[in-house]
Parts: sequence; structure tokens; C-alpha cells
Amino acid sequence: MSRHTPPPTIRAPRVLAIVLPLLGTVTLGSACTAGDAGTDVVSSTSSPTTATTATTTPSQTDQPSASAGAPTTIPTSAFVELPAELRKSPRRTTPVAEALPKLCGNEFGTGGRQVTASAAMTVTYKKAGEPDTNVPQGIIHQTIFTFDGDGAVAYLQRLRDAVKACPSYDQGGNPVAVKSQVLPGVGDDALLVSRAWAETSLNGERTGGDASSQIAVARVDGVVTVFDDQGWEGSSGNPAILDRTLRDGVKSIDAWQR
Repeated sequence: MSRHTPPPTIRAPRVLAIVLPLLGTVTLGSACTAGDAGTDVVSSTSSPTTATTATTTPSQTDQPSASAGAPTTIPTSAFVELPAELRKSPRRTTPVAEALPKLCGNEFGTGGRQVTASAAMTVTYKKAGEPDTNVPQGIIHQTIFTFDGDGAVAYLQRLRDAVKACPSYDQGGNPVAVKSQVLPGVGDDALLVSRAWAETSLNGERTGGDASSQIAVARVDGVVTVFDDQGWEGSSGNPAILDRTLRDGVKSIDAWQR
């Protein structure tokens, strides 16, 4: 079976570390686990998060100016959970910085000061009907941002511009082509980013085939969610599962917002 190195690196599950892109004003809330459906993943009102501490008190000018309606916590229930027939393992918390994909740069981490909270979880999926003893088919990282004001709309526009400016990038010496398209009928606004590269074996040799994976982004009012699909051990992602996960994820966020 041929293998290749996927654009992002798959990382082992870790305890949630909250990282707010370009904004050092989010404090770590109570930890979220797969079974804590009501536990807040993020709290973002008092102190910045770093890799070593969450107790430093920032100055008033460093804090986000969240409006009364902008959420400052993200519950586990806001994240999608795969149906049992596709679920290889339960969703688990993931550091935002590791969950967000990177192309030419930090395109997906440009939330800015209007972000009021952020959190990420990862699900591992399998092909429907396969036994649990088989290797997974892939993983999907989901990141959720909540924004103040028009921050969510502005984020999607910046992201579109950044993706258009990155038609290809280098990953481990292999070029990766990037394309994007609008996803109609998903949330209030949605974008699909496709990545394609020459397939390689585990030894790094070209197999003659192509591989691909996708990133889906959707906005629901003032909330944006990013799904990054990665095939297992270098295989291609599964577009059908990603599309289903995206649409179910939008429903989960919509239910949380009500």
C-alpha cells in the first residue's frame, strides 16, 4: 500500500491548550473531555494563555472588548460527534494551534482582537462497516472561534484573500496545489479548500498517483468553525465524511447558539 506525507502533521491526543491566534487575551477554562458534554472548553475574560501559565493578569488594554452577546466560553456540545458507524474513537480536546491547518503561512489563525473564545477538538474516523480492529481512515480537527461584532465576517474575507494568494506551497520538498470554492447552503457562509499533491510511499518515493485532502470553513452568525480532514498515515482524506461532518457541525453550533 502506498503512503505519503500529508500536509499537516498528525499529533497524538493532548490535554487542551487554548491558543488564540494573534490575540493573547484568552484564559484557560476548565478542561474538556470527551464525556463532559456540558463542560466549558474556553473562558476568555481575565488572563492570557501561555504554554506554562494561565494566571498572569494582563493590562486592561490587552483584553478583548467582547459585547454582551459574544460568547466567551465554548461548550463541548458545540462540537460535532461522529455517528457510531464512522467513529473510530471519541472526540478529544486538541490545542488550537495544532488543530488549525497551515498552507503558505498562518492563513487560518488570523482571528485578531475580535475573537472572544477559541477551542478545538479532534475526531478519528473509519469506513462504515469496518471492524474496530482495522486502522482508522483519517482524522478531522475542528476549531471553533467566537467573534465580537463583525469579526466573523471579516475573518472569512481575510481567509479567502489569503487562500487566493497561496495557489501552492512546499511540504517536505513536495509541492501542494491549493484551490478554493464557495460552499452554498452551509451556515451563513462557507468555504471549501482543497489540497492535492503527488502521492508518495512511506519511504518518500513517488507512486505515480495523486493524493488530496480538504479543509471546510463555515460561519454561523458570529461563530466560525474550521474542519481539517487528514487521511491516516498519508492516505487521502474522505470528502464525503468531511461534508457530512461539516453540515452536522453547523447544526451543533446553531443549536448551541439558540
